[in-house]
Amino acid sequence: MRVEICANSYESAVAAQRGGAHRIELCEHLEVGGLTPSESLIETVTRTLAIPVHVLLRPRAGDFVYSEEEQQTMLRSIEDCRKWNCAGVVVGALTSEKKIDSAFMKEMVATAEGMHITFHRAFDHVAQPEHALEDIIALGIHRILTSGQQQTAWSGLPLLSQLLKQSQKRIEIMPGAGIEPSQIERFKSLGFQSVHLSGIQKKEWNTTTDFFNTGTHGTTDERLVRRVVQLASQ
Repeated sequence: MRVEICANSYESAVAAQRGGAHRIELCEHLEVGGLTPSESLIETVTRTLAIPVHVLLRPRAGDFVYSEEEQQTMLRSIEDCRKWNCAGVVVGALTSEKKIDSAFMKEMVATAEGMHITFHRAFDHVAQPEHALEDIIALGIHRILTSGQQQTAWSGLPLLSQLLKQSQKRIEIMPGAGIEPSQIERFKSLGFQSVHLSGIQKKEWNTTTDFFNTGTHGTTDERLVRRVVQLASQ
């Protein structure tokens, strides 16, 4: 099983690689669920790391219904990622009815041609996940990052398992959110091909405000990453 680390800084990205992570999702402001990193950070990390760098494209905190201006910003960000030879992008957009914004997603998929595409945890806000899964598969996207619409992926295992069965290997379902080393064996035994975590030791879950406001602060712990990678490799 592969291990993807959500790296919120250059230091976290380097720690992830040293710990043996197979790839990173690069972002900033992880305390609000992650936002698009600066171009300078993208440049620095892609020039330094040997493992694949996938970049989160989320221009602001809050919902995933984007204005025309925000959409253009995201499309330009994809071009920035191409300029710095990023391996992939992590994107997602919804309509006000909490369905997949297929029209805008098609634009992003076309702009990102040649790069790996992950649909991020906007999926955890969709009204009908089984229908949203089929819409995302139809777009030709490679992977969905989801907590199973729960605060943590462990709590979301019932839906995650359902999505894995429904996907029939047409797309990868990647669990992410609050994953602990003690849970790796279970995710692996169920057939998930990769897991996603920040590798930050302390997490303060804020369940009274925004669903994605994790309150997570700090830097990825190289030792924790190494432990998770060892467990995933067994």
